[in-house]
Amino acid sequence: MLIETLGTARDLGRLQEIAGVFVRHGLGDAVRRLGLADSLARAGRALHLEHAGDLARLEPPVQVRLAIEELGPTFVKLGQILAGRADLFGPEWITEFGKLHSRVPAVPLDALREQLREDLGGEPEAVFARFDAEPLAAASIAQVHRAALHDGTEVVVKVRRPNIVDTVEADLRLLQRLAAVAEDDWPALKPYRPRQLVREFARSLRRELNLAAECRHAERVAANLAALPDVSIPRVHWAFTGERVNVQDFIDGIPGEDLARVDRVGLDRQLLARRGARAVLKMIVEDGFFHADPHPGNVFYLPGNRIAFIDFGMVGRISTRRREELLQLLLGLVERHPQAVADVLSDWTGDQSAVQLALLEDEIEAFVDQYHGTPLAQLDLAGMLAEVTTILREHRLALPADLALLIKAFITLEGLGRGLDPGFHMASEAQLLLRQLVRARYRPQALAHRGWQVLSGAATAIGALPQDLARLLRRLRHGRVQVAIDIAHLKRVGDQIDRAASRLALALVIAALIVGSSIVMTVDGGPRLLGLPAFGLLGFVGAAAGGLWLWRSIRQGRHAGDEEP
Repeated sequence: MLIETLGTARDLGRLQEIAGVFVRHGLGDAVRRLGLADSLARAGRALHLEHAGDLARLEPPVQVRLAIEELGPTFVKLGQILAGRADLFGPEWITEFGKLHSRVPAVPLDALREQLREDLGGEPEAVFARFDAEPLAAASIAQVHRAALHDGTEVVVKVRRPNIVDTVEADLRLLQRLAAVAEDDWPALKPYRPRQLVREFARSLRRELNLAAECRHAERVAANLAALPDVSIPRVHWAFTGERVNVQDFIDGIPGEDLARVDRVGLDRQLLARRGARAVLKMIVEDGFFHADPHPGNVFYLPGNRIAFIDFGMVGRISTRRREELLQLLLGLVERHPQAVADVLSDWTGDQSAVQLALLEDEIEAFVDQYHGTPLAQLDLAGMLAEVTTILREHRLALPADLALLIKAFITLEGLGRGLDPGFHMASEAQLLLRQLVRARYRPQALAHRGWQVLSGAATAIGALPQDLARLLRRLRHGRVQVAIDIAHLKRVGDQIDRAASRLALALVIAALIVGSSIVMTVDGGPRLLGLPAFGLLGFVGAAAGGLWLWRSIRQGRHAGDEEP
């Protein structure tokens, strides 16, 4: 039973709470399929179902979104990440996940004082020249208070909510076990890699819980963007920063969603859009370390048409190899080279059958070809990326988690740019940077550097070869070398042969019964039943029963074969 797999003593209460929330929001079927119904019944919880009729009339995406909001920070963060997984969910689900907000009532300052005293070394009013008791903003993981240092510097103090780690860790343990059960028991979910999705989410959320890690991310991005004087990242005050609290410069700018104020102060919207796009594209394509959620709430506009980015709790990393593949994909999209796009996506989505790969390539080529002759300034790069992920979803293929986060950042950035400037086109901004990076990649110095890395790796492998051979010979002498041959689907083939042989044997028995019974029917004497020779009649009855069983077995086997991927 699943409860025995999931229900460690420390997590049982949270498990029952989750099941109760699901039932309250009309998701009782999901509770049953996950095997949590018995746990819920034993808990005897009052589910407060007085609004069950209203909930039942809601669409499933809305029901799930409401349940997620009630379940708290872990599930809200998961839903926010899933909002960028158009390769897994349809538009109606993405729309609902996009509505998830982690805004919650603020924790009173008195409830934070003990934690602040431990982290700051004293009362906040003594450590800072001024500390505002009312927070600027409150979210599910932390809340932000404005303050001033004794030298007059205006800062924000971000404080993690008390006891939030215990709740998050309990939720992550349950999610990891549920993902394992779902992947093992529901083969249809296997292509979407539930275990990997939860592992990536857990890693990201734990980093976000560490407020000092957020500051390290901010400083890394600031160093990478140092060559862009029009982009600002808040300075970190490490003397007051730790795992549960961080202190950064206060950004006195116009929030990204306040476009009316942008117009009132006379900032250049088009220039802001270009500078923001250039900064995020540099983070992604050149640096491989990027702000994973550049929505308007995390962006401020400053005098002189400068831009500030805040809140680096959620960041993305992309390896050198991934960046090269991304270059190929984006250039293939903006320059309309369908085969380049299909090649990259085939590598990203992993093992596929030859037929599935051919269908994917055909559809990608048709998709890219529809943009042939379209001016670059009219290309909607975010829309193209969203359509690519839709194609993958229709083929039941999932992107690796790091790439899904990256595409979400691209789409968010495109929306931010279009909000500032309706004529903004990411493709135009991306092409210039992509061409610069391609030229840089093939400069003589870059080619020489990669060549030297290849030669160094080859020399290291050759140098280790004698040691590896000696180790192999020692194992051979001691009989410790094992050869494993794994033939895919061999067991399934054997089972199919066994079933076929059983059916054939039964068919022979049925044929023998029919022939034997026919002979008995022609012989006089012996017991009779219904006026016919009893043994002959029983033989025909047995043959008919065996025939029906054989027909049913063959029919069920065909249906099972149709359902196999």
